[in-house]
Amino acid sequence: MEPIVIHTDGGCSGNPGPGGWAFVLAQGALEVIGSGGEANTTNNRMELRAVIEGLLEAERRATDAPVELVTDSQYVKNGITTWIISWKRNGWRTASKAPVKNQELWEELDTVSARVKPRYSWVKGHAGHEGNERCDSLVQVEIGKFRT
Repeated sequence: MEPIVIHTDGGCSGNPGPGGWAFVLAQGALEVIGSGGEANTTNNRMELRAVIEGLLEAERRATDAPVELVTDSQYVKNGITTWIISWKRNGWRTASKAPVKNQELWEELDTVSARVKPRYSWVKGHAGHEGNERCDSLVQVEIGKFRT
């Protein structure tokens, strides 16, 4: 069974400001693209939404294929693979005892991630990585929908 590879990106024009998210899911010859946005949001929220939506799409494939999630966000990669363990143990508080920002999105990502079991990898943004560049273009289109 061919693996599923999902590239994601999210961004904002201003932070907060109008934002967009996107994913490109590929499995062999299959390609699924998803994107969306919000009028007033943050970059981190859009990065999280892109990953959540990409994983939900992988889950809809109803396959046991391995899933690789590729993000340019260290916030997302480190958050879901490392920091979330402490956040949950500490009642969704950071090491400095502050509430974890975007907790509801982290909880949603944690839930879908537990079902899909992706391998997370990071790529540098705006560095010519094809999947990341495609997602970034889609994000810019979504942000543009909110500009007057």
